[in-house]
Amino acid sequence: MNDAAIEQLSTAQFNDAFRPIMDGVGGCVENYARWLNARYGQCTVVAPRVPGYVDLQPYTVLRFHSVAFPPMRPYRIGVPWCDGRFLRTLRNARWELVHAHAPFVAGTLALQTARRLGIPIVATFHSKYREDFLKVLGSQRLAQLAARRIVSFFHSVDQVWAPNSATADTLRSYGFNGPVQIVPNGSDLAVPAPHELEQYRAQADSELQLEPGVPLYLFVGQHRWEKNVRLIIEALELLLRRGRRFRMLFVGAGYAAGEMQRLVRNRGLADRVGFLGLITDRERLKPLYARADIFLFPSLYDNAPLVMREAAAFSCPAVLVAGSTAAENTVHGENAFLIENRAESLCHLLDHLADRPHLVARAGTGARETIYLPWDQVVDEVYLRYLDLRTHYHRNRGTFQFA
Repeated sequence: MNDAAIEQLSTAQFNDAFRPIMDGVGGCVENYARWLNARYGQCTVVAPRVPGYVDLQPYTVLRFHSVAFPPMRPYRIGVPWCDGRFLRTLRNARWELVHAHAPFVAGTLALQTARRLGIPIVATFHSKYREDFLKVLGSQRLAQLAARRIVSFFHSVDQVWAPNSATADTLRSYGFNGPVQIVPNGSDLAVPAPHELEQYRAQADSELQLEPGVPLYLFVGQHRWEKNVRLIIEALELLLRRGRRFRMLFVGAGYAAGEMQRLVRNRGLADRVGFLGLITDRERLKPLYARADIFLFPSLYDNAPLVMREAAAFSCPAVLVAGSTAAENTVHGENAFLIENRAESLCHLLDHLADRPHLVARAGTGARETIYLPWDQVVDEVYLRYLDLRTHYHRNRGTFQFA
């Protein structure tokens, strides 16, 4: 895009979780803010405060008071309405467009701010919130009522986005009947040159003391049972019984981490499976993606996982559950591998691929060519959509929901 023709646009990204508590949505917010601020005008992130964490990002982060939320640790619940300093700063803000990435406290703040300033608000539906409600509330009826509140929020904004068609279908299954625009997620990890890939692999071999010729499997993400991580562990136990050699690394943190480690020990996998904890340093992740043969991600909870695109940048194909939201636009053996939602299915696939590295390499190349998408390219499209939304909003004085 010609720099001379770029119109500056002041925006804000609202979310209920941000650094150091990071998930896929937080990663999306971070990259929106990073690239918008660098190319298209001042971008501010509005999110809960996390005790002890100091923001050092090159863009403004406006924090509001929060309290711990044990049922969903490490997440916190924002309490902005008793935070006088935050409210004064928010009242003085003069953005041209706001973007809500969650329909809860941050989303309510974003909607109130947009209506007060007379500016457009776009909201992205990222997650299967009804499953979260069911876990916390323990009641199908209450979870459904909470889902209706979400639908009401999305009906209140000016434009609704989703990262893929399957995610949009999830929102519609909650009862939403308005238009949804598809705006994909990206990856902030660049595709490495061949010599860089080899360097990363050698680094991983050295640091992790990996055996040559032994397949390495990788999971990166929150350690939650909703991610279907139990299926991974059970499949690895079956693979071990078949006499296969392998290594498995789990990267991340979450409420299920301790139970996952106990399950690994109880299944006799402690010498094959490692837990590296939460890794936020992108340079530390690169050798892991480069060295991993296959990325195991059988989650039925995730919609458009960023980690799958990250693995694809390093030609590491993902194993997904066929028919899952995460598996949209994948073809078995071409750019990913698809399994049934059973440990036996994953075990059979890994056993089959262990003797056929050429099939893994082909799918890895396909993943790099068809799944990988850089964030800067995504945000270029986001900026143009923002401009279009702002133009139509002010032309119609906020009396529409723009398709």
